[in-house]
Amino acid sequence: MPAAKLKEFLDTNGVKYVAIRHSLAYTAQEVAASAHVRGKEMAKTVVAQIDGSLALIVIPAARKVDVDKVREAAGATKVSIATEWDFRNAFPECELGAMPPFGNLFGMRVFVDPILSRDEEIAFNACSHTEVIRLAYADFERLVKPTVAPVAFS
Repeated sequence: MPAAKLKEFLDTNGVKYVAIRHSLAYTAQEVAASAHVRGKEMAKTVVAQIDGSLALIVIPAARKVDVDKVREAAGATKVSIATEWDFRNAFPECELGAMPPFGNLFGMRVFVDPILSRDEEIAFNACSHTEVIRLAYADFERLVKPTVAPVAFS
């Protein structure tokens, strides 16, 4: 899904957002710095395997996924961080590693750390390593309906 389709989805659902172009960056913290987004607003989307199905774990840029907490939140028996090989075809038209946290558009469950839910806004990669979208967290939650659970650590 290129950024244009993501923007169309947001527009169709009446969401106000800002698209920010930035210089090429790959890590969430680099993206936040390049796009001039506060680190606590920048969401990192991590793909996990949960009992054999792909899911998205959305955490603050500076944090890491706590697999045990994801397992608990999902009520799962087996959780691991997916490799790029595992999800290379799961996000059509997105650059590898730049998928937005809209798992509902890809048939995936979404888990979000409550730290992100405490801020008014959330920012995330918009299918490329050169564009970020920032919008109200309430709109993100309304559209995605994620499971909010402590799934990250420093």
